[in-house]
This record gives sequence, C-alpha cells and structure tokens, in this order.
Amino acid sequence: MKSPASASWKAPLKFRMPTAENLIPIRLDIEVDGQPYKDAFTWNPYDPDSEVVMFAKRTVKDLKLAPGFLPQIVQSIQSQLATFQSYEGQDMYVGDQIIPIKLDLQVNHTVIRDQFLWDLNNFDSDPEEFARTLCKDLGIEDPEVEPAIAFAIREQLYEIAIQNVTTARENRISKKGRRAAEHFTPSKASGAALDLTKLFSFRSSVVWKRKDWDYYKPVLDLLSNEDVDALKAKEERSGWEGKLVLCESI
Repeated sequence: MKSPASASWKAPLKFRMPTAENLIPIRLDIEVDGQPYKDAFTWNPYDPDSEVVMFAKRTVKDLKLAPGFLPQIVQSIQSQLATFQSYEGQDMYVGDQIIPIKLDLQVNHTVIRDQFLWDLNNFDSDPEEFARTLCKDLGIEDPEVEPAIAFAIREQLYEIAIQNVTTARENRISKKGRRAAEHFTPSKASGAALDLTKLFSFRSSVVWKRKDWDYYKPVLDLLSNEDVDALKAKEERSGWEGKLVLCESI
C-alpha cells in the first residue's frame, strides 16, 4: 500500500511530525522490583504536564502496578517529550523524499510483515487511517493490531524527521563553507566539479528499489497458543541472558 502523493516542499520547514496530527511515539520499558512494564502509544506533545501525571496514575491503578512505577512512568514520558521539544523551531529539510516504511510486528497471535513507500511531503498523511485500511484489507480482527501498525509507522517517521533536522544543519554549514571557498577558488574550477549522481548512481539505484518495492506483498500469519508461548519464553530467556552478561561485566 502507498500513501497518497502531495505537492513537494523544497525549502526547509520547521521541525514537526510529517503527518496531519502532530502525535509523537512514546515507548515505556520499566522494571520495578523485578516487575516489568512495557507499553507503546502516541502522545500530543502540547498536552499539559498534568495529563502525564494523570495518565501514570490511571495506568498504575488499572494494571495494579507497584506504586514505584508512578514516578518512573512520569519521568520516562516527560523525558521523551523533552527530546521532541528540543527539536522544535529548528529547520527540517524534506526535499523530494519518498521513503520506505517497514513493518515486522507480532501482536498477540498476529504476525504482520509489510513494506511500502511513504511521501514525507504529504503533511496530510494519517498513519492511523492507513493502519485501519490495511487491517480491513487483510481481514485482521484483533483490535490491538491497528494501533500497533500506526505506532510503528509514526516511530519510523519520527526518526526520519530527526535525521532531517541534522541534514538541514549540515546543509547550512556546507553552504557557509562554499561561500567562504568562493573567495579563494578560481571560477573555472566549477567546470571540473564531480557529478556525484553519476559517480554513485543514486538515481538508478533509487528507481530500482522503487520498482522492487512495488512487487512486495504483505505477509500475515496467525500463531497458535503454543507458538505465542514459545516466543514469550524465548524473549524471557534473552532478557535474562542480557541481565546475566551485564552483571558479569560489572
């Protein structure tokens, strides 16, 4: 599936999520007294701080978590919101960017793998609507799969948006360097400049990749209870092995 195309932006924009709603992905991976808690959801970065505290209190109460989780949840969410806010106001270079999005998710008994192209210039795009359509097309009935797909898309778009801030910063530095070099470089030198597009075949490789992506089809598997239990056991073993290595290194 592909997101709809839109007009291309050439000039840098101010940092934001390249979607209609400026929702950011939040991940929680917390352990208190040996009790783990993991969650993933989107958050409006302009909600008041009191919403974070209310959310944490409600989560601890509903899931019957230990009281020690409350400050940990608040701190983790606020830290991730602060990271997002640290990029606000900075230039974000987009240009003509059609980027690949990959899905490789297991939600309860459902495993879905897919990859598709996403237009970063389409600021009307809606990952939640895209996820709804995909689940409907594939006949996925588990209501937890749809938000997991939307979150995975937003998480990748968020990472790319941060990378685009770095790109805009590097472009500014590069332009300043070129302007300074013009005072010392003879004008004839411009005729001998390398064509990097031809040298590295960027254009042809991108075209080949896009054609290749067009042939990709979603993969959907339904796991048995035994499969789910086996995967959980494998994940738990991996977690304990990681802790063991960490303890030994200390």
